[in-house]
Amino acid sequence: MYAQAGLLTGSTAGLAFVLHYATGWPFGAIYFAINLPFYWFAWKHIGRAFTIKTFVSVGILSLIAELGPRLIHIDYLHPAFAAIAGGLLMGTGVLFLARHKSSLGGATIVSLYLQERHGLRAGKVQMAIDCAVVLLALWVVPWDRVAWSVLAAVVMGVFLAVSHRPGRYQGG
Repeated sequence: MYAQAGLLTGSTAGLAFVLHYATGWPFGAIYFAINLPFYWFAWKHIGRAFTIKTFVSVGILSLIAELGPRLIHIDYLHPAFAAIAGGLLMGTGVLFLARHKSSLGGATIVSLYLQERHGLRAGKVQMAIDCAVVLLALWVVPWDRVAWSVLAAVVMGVFLAVSHRPGRYQGG
């Protein structure tokens, strides 16, 4: 939905969107490649199980991003709908992954490490990285699409703030 509506998100996915919009290269391939260095870091600092789950999660999302447009085509998608529905769907996915000790790579790996090792709040680190990515997008994405993307981030953030209570549920 985000790609069709011309929206983006933060973290490595947002950086992959920026590069996709700037170059036309496939989003899924860019996203997968950007995350490669973070697996070594996760393996070394967070653990084997987390790294394997994250690798699989990133691989599946990359594959879905490439196959999705071949399997479904939406003739019209308003950016407001894409922002709200996409934010809710992404929040659901991130919540699911967090509860099962996995992530979608990149900035989340760094954020979790900095929280665990240095006491920096993961949410604040993630937000700083996401803001930098969104600001970078202003060079290649029209400002109105960046604004809709900010709405999507707010929807996702509110969903996670309401839904995620650490310690409430921890899957294995």
